[in-house]
Amino acid sequence: MDKVYPSVSEAVADIQDGSSIAVGGFGLAGIPWILIDALLEQGASRLTVVSNNCGVDGAGLGLLLEARRIERVIASYVGENKEFARQYLAGELHVELTPQGTLAERLRAGGAGIGAFYTPTGVGTQVAEGGLPTRYHTDGSIARASEPKEVRDFQGRPMVLEESIVTDVALVRAAVADRHGNVVFHASARNFNPAAAMAGRLTIVEAEEVVEAGEIPPDAVHLPGVFVQRIVQLTPEEAARKRIEKRTTRVTSDDETKEA
Repeated sequence: MDKVYPSVSEAVADIQDGSSIAVGGFGLAGIPWILIDALLEQGASRLTVVSNNCGVDGAGLGLLLEARRIERVIASYVGENKEFARQYLAGELHVELTPQGTLAERLRAGGAGIGAFYTPTGVGTQVAEGGLPTRYHTDGSIARASEPKEVRDFQGRPMVLEESIVTDVALVRAAVADRHGNVVFHASARNFNPAAAMAGRLTIVEAEEVVEAGEIPPDAVHLPGVFVQRIVQLTPEEAARKRIEKRTTRVTSDDETKEA
């Protein structure tokens, strides 16, 4: 039952080329920084990544993009990752954009054993009707587009059928994990991490703190250990590694007084 691995490199060592990987986090909040670095070092390529977005230039999943290790992305948005946008528009990357809530539910449903579900999100748009570019030619013309999806009425409301997502591997970041794999997430890191963890056949958790089984009160568990296969304990330096994607500040009254 002890799921703690001696090193992050050993935890990702058997991830194969062509694997599908669900990655937790939102922007840079709660992403598995150390596991992504280890996967970059490990060398797996032709990856399909399922994540809310694909990091930023020079950080997070952006590093795997820059190394040309990602072949396909299923995400909610491109964000401010210029390399992500460039590869997509240049025809170098297959991209499936899906509404954010739908993506979260596709992951959660996959982990819950639900094959598909109906949602009103996307009805009347290319999400349901098809035609969203998933890959471009190098000349900018559309090489491949999304197919139409089934739409049915439920209680007088049209809803589109969305398939769940199950991946080969999931990489997530946790604040606390016990040795049996029960996990607690901190604040906004409880975004896509639980859903991504549920969707992975093999789920690897990097934890800022690892405690003994029973130390986490049952009511405090955000993710049960049944969804976790491997845990890596971070060093204090690794645990403190948390970049801010975009810092926004305002002038305070103290600042105004100093300037005067």
